Amino acid sequence: MAFPATRMRRLRASGVLRGLVRETELTPAHLVQPLFVELGTDSRTPVATMPGVDRLSISHAVEEAGELADAGVPAVLLFGVPADKDEQASGAYDDEGVVQLAVRALKEAHPDLVVMTDVCLCGFTSHGHCGVVRADGAVDNDVTLELLAKTAISHARAGADAVAPSDMMDGRVGALRGQLDGEGLSETPIVAYSAKYASAFYGPFREAAESAPAFGDRRSYQMDPANSDEAVREALLDVEEGADMLMVKPALPYLDVIARVKEATALPVAAYNVSGEYAMVKAAAAAGALDERAAVLEALTGIRRAGADVVITYHAKEAARWLQ
Repeated sequence: MAFPATRMRRLRASGVLRGLVRETELTPAHLVQPLFVELGTDSRTPVATMPGVDRLSISHAVEEAGELADAGVPAVLLFGVPADKDEQASGAYDDEGVVQLAVRALKEAHPDLVVMTDVCLCGFTSHGHCGVVRADGAVDNDVTLELLAKTAISHARAGADAVAPSDMMDGRVGALRGQLDGEGLSETPIVAYSAKYASAFYGPFREAAESAPAFGDRRSYQMDPANSDEAVREALLDVEEGADMLMVKPALPYLDVIARVKEATALPVAAYNVSGEYAMVKAAAAAGALDERAAVLEALTGIRRAGADVVITYHAKEAARWLQ
Protein backbone atom coordinates (compact mmCIF):
# COMPACT_ATOMS: atom_id res chain seq x y z
CA MET A 1 0.00 0.00 0.00
CA ALA A 2 1.08 3.61 -0.53
CA PHE A 3 1.78 5.48 2.70
CA PRO A 4 0.58 9.13 3.07
CA ALA A 5 4.11 10.53 2.86
CA THR A 6 4.71 8.59 -0.35
CA ARG A 7 1.49 9.94 -1.85
CA MET A 8 2.48 13.50 -0.96
CA ARG A 9 5.84 13.03 -2.65
CA ARG A 10 4.00 11.87 -5.79
CA LEU A 11 1.79 14.95 -5.68
CA ARG A 12 4.79 17.23 -5.32
CA ALA A 13 6.57 15.48 -8.19
CA SER A 14 3.59 15.92 -10.51
CA GLY A 15 3.95 18.95 -12.77
CA VAL A 16 0.16 19.26 -12.90
CA LEU A 17 -0.53 19.00 -9.17
CA ARG A 18 2.60 20.53 -7.62
CA GLY A 19 1.08 24.02 -7.41
CA LEU A 20 -2.07 22.70 -5.74
CA VAL A 21 -0.24 21.29 -2.74
CA ARG A 22 2.52 23.86 -2.37
CA GLU A 23 2.14 25.55 1.00
CA THR A 24 4.04 28.81 0.40
CA GLU A 25 3.66 31.11 -2.59
CA LEU A 26 6.41 33.39 -3.90
CA THR A 27 5.54 35.78 -6.71
CA PRO A 28 6.94 39.10 -7.97
CA ALA A 29 4.01 40.79 -6.20
CA HIS A 30 5.59 39.88 -2.84
CA LEU A 31 8.85 41.74 -3.58
CA VAL A 32 10.13 45.28 -3.01
CA GLN A 33 13.35 46.57 -4.59
CA PRO A 34 15.51 49.03 -2.61
CA LEU A 35 16.96 51.86 -4.69
CA PHE A 36 19.85 54.19 -3.78
CA VAL A 37 19.27 57.60 -5.34
CA GLU A 38 21.96 60.27 -5.67
CA LEU A 39 22.00 63.77 -7.07
CA GLY A 40 23.36 64.09 -10.58
CA THR A 41 22.11 64.33 -14.13
CA ASP A 42 23.24 61.00 -15.56
CA SER A 43 25.07 58.72 -13.15
CA ARG A 44 25.19 55.06 -12.21
CA THR A 45 27.78 54.49 -9.49
CA PRO A 46 28.45 50.77 -8.90
CA VAL A 47 28.54 49.57 -5.29
CA ALA A 48 31.69 47.43 -5.18
CA THR A 49 30.48 45.10 -2.43
CA MET A 50 27.06 44.55 -4.05
CA PRO A 51 27.49 43.32 -7.63
CA GLY A 52 24.59 44.46 -9.78
CA VAL A 53 23.57 47.30 -7.43
CA ASP A 54 24.29 50.93 -8.33
CA ARG A 55 23.67 54.33 -6.83
CA LEU A 56 21.39 55.97 -9.39
CA SER A 57 20.75 59.51 -10.48
CA ILE A 58 17.06 60.31 -10.58
CA SER A 59 16.78 59.76 -14.34
CA HIS A 60 18.32 56.31 -14.00
CA ALA A 61 16.09 55.54 -11.00
CA VAL A 62 13.08 56.31 -13.18
CA GLU A 63 14.47 53.98 -15.87
CA GLU A 64 15.16 51.24 -13.31
CA ALA A 65 11.65 51.59 -11.92
CA GLY A 66 10.24 50.99 -15.38
CA GLU A 67 12.22 47.75 -15.66
CA LEU A 68 11.00 46.68 -12.23
CA ALA A 69 7.40 47.35 -13.17
CA ASP A 70 7.84 45.36 -16.40
CA ALA A 71 9.20 42.45 -14.31
CA GLY A 72 6.13 42.59 -12.06
CA VAL A 73 7.77 44.15 -8.99
CA PRO A 74 5.11 46.47 -7.55
CA ALA A 75 7.14 48.62 -5.15
CA VAL A 76 10.47 50.29 -4.41
CA LEU A 77 12.05 51.54 -1.18
CA LEU A 78 14.10 54.72 -1.63
CA PHE A 79 17.34 55.64 0.15
CA GLY A 80 18.82 59.06 -0.56
CA VAL A 81 22.52 59.83 -0.94
CA PRO A 82 22.85 63.62 -0.59
CA ALA A 83 25.66 65.80 -1.92
CA ASP A 84 26.13 67.50 1.46
CA LYS A 85 25.63 66.43 5.09
CA ASP A 86 25.47 68.26 8.41
CA GLU A 87 24.90 67.51 12.09
CA GLN A 88 21.17 68.28 11.85
CA ALA A 89 20.57 66.11 8.75
CA SER A 90 18.90 69.05 7.03
CA GLY A 91 18.96 67.30 3.66
CA ALA A 92 16.59 64.64 4.98
CA TYR A 93 13.65 67.05 5.35
CA ASP A 94 14.55 69.49 2.58
CA ASP A 95 11.53 69.65 0.25
CA GLU A 96 14.01 69.85 -2.65
CA GLY A 97 16.19 67.04 -1.30
CA VAL A 98 17.26 64.01 -3.28
CA VAL A 99 14.52 61.71 -1.94
CA GLN A 100 11.77 64.26 -2.43
CA LEU A 101 12.88 64.97 -6.01
CA ALA A 102 13.10 61.25 -6.73
CA VAL A 103 9.62 60.56 -5.35
CA ARG A 104 8.09 63.23 -7.58
CA ALA A 105 9.89 61.93 -10.66
CA LEU A 106 9.00 58.30 -9.99
CA LYS A 107 5.33 59.00 -9.31
CA GLU A 108 5.06 61.16 -12.43
CA ALA A 109 6.67 58.51 -14.65
CA HIS A 110 5.16 55.42 -12.98
CA PRO A 111 1.98 56.42 -11.12
CA ASP A 112 1.04 52.81 -10.33
CA LEU A 113 4.40 52.01 -8.73
CA VAL A 114 4.30 51.96 -4.92
CA VAL A 115 7.03 54.31 -3.72
CA MET A 116 8.11 53.82 -0.11
CA THR A 117 10.74 56.00 1.52
CA ASP A 118 13.22 55.19 4.25
CA VAL A 119 12.86 57.73 7.06
CA CYS A 120 16.13 57.99 8.94
CA LEU A 121 18.84 60.58 9.42
CA CYS A 122 21.98 58.42 9.18
CA GLY A 123 22.53 59.03 5.47
CA PHE A 124 22.20 62.79 5.96
CA THR A 125 24.19 63.41 9.16
CA SER A 126 27.86 64.28 9.01
CA HIS A 127 28.57 61.75 11.78
CA GLY A 128 26.51 58.87 10.33
CA HIS A 129 24.29 58.27 13.35
CA CYS A 130 20.52 57.91 13.06
CA GLY A 131 19.75 61.02 15.11
CA VAL A 132 21.01 64.26 16.56
CA VAL A 133 24.07 63.63 18.74
CA ARG A 134 24.47 65.48 22.05
CA ALA A 135 27.78 66.82 23.37
CA ASP A 136 28.23 63.62 25.42
CA GLY A 137 28.10 61.50 22.25
CA ALA A 138 24.62 60.03 22.89
CA VAL A 139 21.75 60.36 20.44
CA ASP A 140 19.05 62.77 21.64
CA ASN A 141 15.89 60.72 21.19
CA ASP A 142 13.28 63.50 21.50
CA VAL A 143 15.04 66.03 19.27
CA THR A 144 15.52 63.30 16.70
CA LEU A 145 11.78 62.51 16.72
CA GLU A 146 10.99 66.05 15.60
CA LEU A 147 13.36 65.81 12.65
CA LEU A 148 12.09 62.36 11.68
CA ALA A 149 8.52 63.67 11.66
CA LYS A 150 9.59 66.61 9.47
CA THR A 151 11.24 64.12 7.11
CA ALA A 152 8.17 61.89 6.91
CA ILE A 153 5.91 64.88 6.24
CA SER A 154 8.22 66.12 3.49
CA HIS A 155 8.27 62.68 1.84
CA ALA A 156 4.49 62.34 2.04
CA ARG A 157 3.93 65.78 0.56
CA ALA A 158 6.27 64.86 -2.30
CA GLY A 159 3.97 61.92 -3.07
CA ALA A 160 5.42 58.93 -1.19
CA ASP A 161 2.89 56.13 -0.88
CA ALA A 162 4.31 55.00 2.49
CA VAL A 163 7.03 56.11 4.91
CA ALA A 164 9.30 53.63 6.67
CA PRO A 165 11.05 54.87 9.84
CA SER A 166 14.22 52.82 10.36
CA ASP A 167 15.93 54.82 13.12
CA MET A 168 14.74 52.73 16.11
CA MET A 169 14.21 55.79 18.33
CA ASP A 170 11.71 55.28 21.15
CA GLY A 171 8.23 56.52 20.27
CA ARG A 172 8.99 57.38 16.67
CA VAL A 173 5.93 55.67 15.17
CA GLY A 174 3.60 57.61 17.45
CA ALA A 175 5.44 60.86 16.72
CA LEU A 176 5.20 60.33 12.97
CA ARG A 177 1.56 59.25 13.10
CA GLY A 178 0.56 62.22 15.20
CA GLN A 179 2.33 64.79 13.06
CA LEU A 180 1.31 63.24 9.75
CA ASP A 181 -2.30 63.29 10.91
CA GLY A 182 -1.92 66.88 12.08
CA GLU A 183 -0.72 67.90 8.62
CA GLY A 184 -3.68 66.28 6.88
CA LEU A 185 -1.64 63.26 5.80
CA SER A 186 -3.55 60.64 7.76
CA GLU A 187 -3.81 58.38 4.69
CA THR A 188 -0.02 57.92 4.52
CA PRO A 189 0.82 54.45 5.88
CA ILE A 190 3.75 53.84 8.22
CA VAL A 191 5.92 50.77 7.61
CA ALA A 192 7.77 50.49 10.92
CA TYR A 193 11.19 48.88 11.23
CA SER A 194 9.99 47.28 14.46
CA ALA A 195 12.78 44.74 14.96
CA LYS A 196 15.98 46.16 13.50
CA TYR A 197 18.98 44.36 14.90
CA ALA A 198 22.52 45.68 15.42
CA SER A 199 23.70 43.33 12.71
CA ALA A 200 27.00 42.53 11.02
CA PHE A 201 25.09 42.08 7.76
CA TYR A 202 24.69 45.82 7.02
CA GLY A 203 28.25 46.47 5.84
CA PRO A 204 27.63 46.70 2.07
CA PHE A 205 24.58 48.92 2.62
CA ARG A 206 26.67 51.44 4.54
CA GLU A 207 29.03 51.67 1.58
CA ALA A 208 26.11 52.14 -0.82
CA ALA A 209 24.38 54.78 1.31
CA GLU A 210 27.62 56.32 2.61
CA SER A 211 26.15 56.07 6.11
CA ALA A 212 28.73 54.33 8.30
CA PRO A 213 29.02 55.92 11.78
CA ALA A 214 32.06 58.17 12.15
CA PHE A 215 32.43 57.04 15.77
CA GLY A 216 30.98 54.37 18.04
CA ASP A 217 28.21 52.09 16.83
CA ARG A 218 24.40 51.88 16.84
CA ARG A 219 23.95 49.27 19.55
CA SER A 220 22.41 51.80 21.93
CA TYR A 221 19.33 52.09 19.71
CA GLN A 222 19.35 48.95 17.56
CA MET A 223 18.48 45.53 18.99
CA ASP A 224 20.69 42.82 20.48
CA PRO A 225 20.81 39.83 18.07
CA ALA A 226 20.27 37.52 21.06
CA ASN A 227 16.78 38.90 21.81
CA SER A 228 13.46 37.82 20.33
CA ASP A 229 11.04 38.60 23.19
CA GLU A 230 12.16 42.21 22.83
CA ALA A 231 11.27 42.13 19.13
CA VAL A 232 7.72 41.10 19.94
CA ARG A 233 7.43 43.86 22.56
CA GLU A 234 8.74 46.45 20.12
CA ALA A 235 6.34 45.27 17.43
CA LEU A 236 3.35 45.46 19.76
CA LEU A 237 4.38 48.98 20.83
CA ASP A 238 4.50 50.02 17.17
CA VAL A 239 1.01 48.57 16.67
CA GLU A 240 -0.25 50.66 19.59
CA GLU A 241 1.42 53.78 18.19
CA GLY A 242 -0.26 53.44 14.79
CA ALA A 243 1.99 51.40 12.50
CA ASP A 244 0.33 49.94 9.41
CA MET A 245 3.00 47.34 8.61
CA LEU A 246 5.85 45.93 10.71
CA MET A 247 9.33 45.00 9.55
CA VAL A 248 12.05 42.62 10.70
CA LYS A 249 15.63 43.36 9.60
CA PRO A 250 17.74 41.37 8.68
CA ALA A 251 15.69 38.42 7.41
CA LEU A 252 17.57 35.13 7.12
CA PRO A 253 19.24 35.05 10.59
CA TYR A 254 15.90 36.12 12.14
CA LEU A 255 13.31 33.82 10.56
CA ASP A 256 12.12 32.89 14.05
CA VAL A 257 11.55 36.56 14.83
CA ILE A 258 9.53 37.02 11.62
CA ALA A 259 7.33 34.10 12.68
CA ARG A 260 6.89 35.40 16.23
CA VAL A 261 6.06 38.95 15.13
CA LYS A 262 3.56 37.64 12.57
CA GLU A 263 1.88 35.44 15.17
CA ALA A 264 1.77 38.15 17.86
CA THR A 265 0.33 40.96 15.73
CA ALA A 266 -2.60 41.41 13.40
CA LEU A 267 -0.61 43.48 10.90
CA PRO A 268 1.20 42.65 7.66
CA VAL A 269 4.88 41.88 8.19
CA ALA A 270 7.78 42.79 5.91
CA ALA A 271 11.24 41.25 6.11
CA TYR A 272 14.36 42.96 4.79
CA ASN A 273 16.74 40.58 3.01
CA VAL A 274 19.70 42.89 3.64
CA SER A 275 22.87 43.83 1.77
CA GLY A 276 25.14 41.33 3.52
CA GLU A 277 22.76 38.47 2.76
CA TYR A 278 22.69 39.58 -0.88
CA ALA A 279 26.48 39.94 -1.08
CA MET A 280 27.09 36.48 0.38
CA VAL A 281 24.95 34.78 -2.26
CA LYS A 282 26.54 36.82 -5.04
CA ALA A 283 30.06 35.96 -3.84
CA ALA A 284 29.29 32.27 -3.47
CA ALA A 285 27.70 32.14 -6.92
CA ALA A 286 30.65 33.96 -8.48
CA ALA A 287 32.97 31.37 -6.91
CA GLY A 288 30.90 28.54 -8.34
CA ALA A 289 29.91 27.34 -4.89
CA LEU A 290 26.17 27.36 -5.54
CA ASP A 291 23.46 27.91 -8.14
CA GLU A 292 22.48 31.57 -7.69
CA ARG A 293 18.95 31.30 -9.06
CA ALA A 294 18.10 28.24 -6.97
CA ALA A 295 19.67 29.71 -3.83
CA VAL A 296 17.91 33.08 -4.15
CA LEU A 297 14.49 31.59 -4.76
CA GLU A 298 14.94 29.13 -1.91
CA ALA A 299 15.98 31.92 0.48
CA LEU A 300 13.09 34.18 -0.52
CA THR A 301 10.64 31.30 -0.22
CA GLY A 302 12.00 30.57 3.26
CA ILE A 303 11.42 34.18 4.30
CA ARG A 304 7.85 33.99 3.02
CA ARG A 305 7.34 30.64 4.75
CA ALA A 306 8.42 32.18 8.06
CA GLY A 307 5.50 34.60 7.79
CA ALA A 308 6.65 37.62 5.78
CA ASP A 309 3.89 39.10 3.64
CA VAL A 310 6.44 41.32 1.86
CA VAL A 311 10.14 40.74 1.18
CA ILE A 312 12.42 43.73 0.61
CA THR A 313 15.37 42.42 -1.36
CA TYR A 314 18.12 43.53 -3.73
CA HIS A 315 17.35 40.35 -5.70
CA ALA A 316 13.83 41.60 -6.50
CA LYS A 317 14.22 42.34 -10.21
CA GLU A 318 16.18 39.23 -11.10
CA ALA A 319 14.00 37.03 -8.86
CA ALA A 320 10.86 38.43 -10.50
CA ARG A 321 12.21 37.57 -13.94
CA TRP A 322 13.11 34.06 -12.80
CA LEU A 323 9.63 33.60 -11.36
CA GLN A 324 8.02 34.72 -14.59
